[in-house]
Amino acid sequence: MNKLNVGKMSITTSRTLRTIAIHAGLYVIAILFVLPYFYMLSLSLQPESIAISSTPHLIPPEITFANYAELLAGSLIVQWVINTFIVATVATVLVLIVDSMIAFSLTRLNWPGQSILLSIIIASFMVPFYVNLVPLFTIVADLGLVSSLLGVILPAVANPLGVFLLYQFFRDIPEEYGEAARLDGFSNFQIYTHIILPISRPILSALAIFVFVFNWNQFVWPVVVLQSQGSFTLPLGLVVLRDTFTFQPGLTMASGVIASLPLFVLLLLLQDRIIEAVQFQGTTR
Repeated sequence: MNKLNVGKMSITTSRTLRTIAIHAGLYVIAILFVLPYFYMLSLSLQPESIAISSTPHLIPPEITFANYAELLAGSLIVQWVINTFIVATVATVLVLIVDSMIAFSLTRLNWPGQSILLSIIIASFMVPFYVNLVPLFTIVADLGLVSSLLGVILPAVANPLGVFLLYQFFRDIPEEYGEAARLDGFSNFQIYTHIILPISRPILSALAIFVFVFNWNQFVWPVVVLQSQGSFTLPLGLVVLRDTFTFQPGLTMASGVIASLPLFVLLLLLQDRIIEAVQFQGTTR
């Protein structure tokens, strides 16, 4: 019995030590990820004389909001934030509506050419985005959407990744739900809006986060389409600020904080939805 108890205690101790080591490693990795953002925030709150000194200060010896005040008063960053929010929000809403309808038609309706369309969607992943730049710009220019936010939004709606993700998720939803709804007199559209979409809220939230973040950070296509500073999005505006406020790290870091804050808040609000999407995907298989 003593040997058995000793064996159990040694196993418990080894498991405890392993758990402590894993958590300690995760905390170290988390700190390494957070440290650059913390330093960016710290630098944005430091007076310019301290920010440009040769000695870095992780914790600001003196806190000031002068950088933010000068940035808001001397640049178009507020307009750029609004433009970026409009682009990311409208593109996200349109992607969720269009892609969910396409995925529903591919998984719940029978019509000729379904497999062909799905093959085209999957094959489109192999085409680099840069190959489409010239044709896309030609179409946008012909429509008169150059230097227009709509010219940035419309190409973003053609998102094969969203269709593929929702297709995989909708396919795992039991067919019995739709059959029971049809017995109650539901139409296909009612099944889509009252059954499929409510069940799919976790994956829709995860897709919304991905699309919103992608369009918030998008640089290549906006720099091609948007040609006036008043229509710029934040990634373009940050480049302008970097060239304007040369050797002013406090202002540059303040612009970075303003650009990162909305995404940080969004991820905090919707992180539970991402976990739910993964859990639901596992239980439906």
